[in-house]
Amino acid sequence: MRTLQIVNVRWYNATAWYGVTLARTLNAAGHRSRVVGLAETEPLRQARRMGMECEELPLNDMAPHRLPALVRGMEDLLRRFRPDVVNCHRGESFVLWALLKRRFGFALVRTRGDQRLPRSNVPNLWLHRKAADAVVSTNSRMSRHFLTRLGVPEERLFTVLGGVDTARFHASSVSRTTARASFGFEPCDFVLGIVGRMDEVKGIRESIRALAAARKSWPAGGRLRLLVIGFDSQYSVNDVNTWSEEAGLGPLDSPGAAVVVSGRVAQPEHAINALDMGVIASLGSETIARAALEIMACGVPLVGSAVGVMPDILPQELLFAPGDVSEMSRLMLRAGNAAWLDAVRKTCHERIFCGAVPPVPGIRPSGGLTLENFRDQTLAVYASALKRAGLTEGESL
Repeated sequence: MRTLQIVNVRWYNATAWYGVTLARTLNAAGHRSRVVGLAETEPLRQARRMGMECEELPLNDMAPHRLPALVRGMEDLLRRFRPDVVNCHRGESFVLWALLKRRFGFALVRTRGDQRLPRSNVPNLWLHRKAADAVVSTNSRMSRHFLTRLGVPEERLFTVLGGVDTARFHASSVSRTTARASFGFEPCDFVLGIVGRMDEVKGIRESIRALAAARKSWPAGGRLRLLVIGFDSQYSVNDVNTWSEEAGLGPLDSPGAAVVVSGRVAQPEHAINALDMGVIASLGSETIARAALEIMACGVPLVGSAVGVMPDILPQELLFAPGDVSEMSRLMLRAGNAAWLDAVRKTCHERIFCGAVPPVPGIRPSGGLTLENFRDQTLAVYASALKRAGLTEGESL
């Protein structure tokens, strides 16, 4: 199958990761996917580093006097590549692909990985109910919105959460030993971990406050510590240091510091293996939970805030309200119970490899969360879209 993955995002965020990873996974299975994006942007740089074919189009520039040139560029690409499916991961230019669909004979798919709920206005109703042959949501909250507010027919609505590369992200005793030594962790340390850029939405400040509360009741003979696997963004290491001191945990450079910041790491899978339990503390977003899947695939138990896709990944008892420091602290303390921790680890393993969260027809998908599951679920969406468009694979003009 030949697909165009339209990833017109300027930075390599979760939406871009989803589209680029999907293209790479399809290509690895013998299909041909090309990534289409904006010139000189990180998604295309990442795709090219992976050896993928890319196309540059100014898809976000809808200025009337430049629109004819953009459409000609899109038409030229469609003639040269002859896709069976065009999958738009952003809304900009979606209407143009919709207008070109019938003439060039491809199925059109809209994948929504944005946290913002689309408005139920006339253009959106037409695009999602009529123009798109399939609509993919990356979490059940968005799927419910499409069903109830936009009236997308259930038969053309799909929920595909993404997938994790388990060949790269897996439990490794060697990585665990090496990483823990590099960060200065001792055998008696129980290490909690957060993965992600240091932005307000990631809940790092709240996690530090929860850590401070949990340490007061942690069993004697051990130390509860926090590893932030992240890098400067909205906030810096200096900000994290301030939060640690304000919580009474001392500075980051103190011996055996309660909070450790990794900085940017080339191989996050090694750092993740240093953890005893992961925490997704996000205050919002997480419509695509890349970090959560990577943590779980490494055999690390995970708890998280009930935002975005997290209720689709973890059962209710492992979730807490966004910003609820007290409940986060309670779950941190529960990790001191070995039997409870093993049960959480098993739950996370089953979710990745077996799809243990019960599916809800039209809302929550069945199956696991590996790259292979991601590929197969998406190919099923594409097959449905082609059928709805009255096309068969290889029929593009």
